[in-house]
Amino acid sequence: MTITSPHARALAALGHDARLSIFRLLVKAGEDGLRVGDIGDHLGLAPSTLAHHLSALVDAGLVVQDKQGREVFNRVDFAAMRRVLGFLTSECCTGVTVRPAEDVA
Repeated sequence: MTITSPHARALAALGHDARLSIFRLLVKAGEDGLRVGDIGDHLGLAPSTLAHHLSALVDAGLVVQDKQGREVFNRVDFAAMRRVLGFLTSECCTGVTVRPAEDVA
């Protein structure tokens, strides 16, 4: 079993086109989220495919599912999203020291 950071898991989950589309749609939906069927309707994904991709986003900690009666609502965990964005930008513009290449003879 490989142990990875939460940031790596989140980025890996977003590395698939369908999951990225789902995530972006849920970001647009905001705190209310969307029902599974609504996501499928918006993106044209088959229910089994959608369930697989939502599961990956939930496992990565990016999406939270709430059951309300017979409906399952999906919403972005905005705190988790901000942590990933913070990780990516935490050292922005701090500079990098570049060592000159050594002459190879």
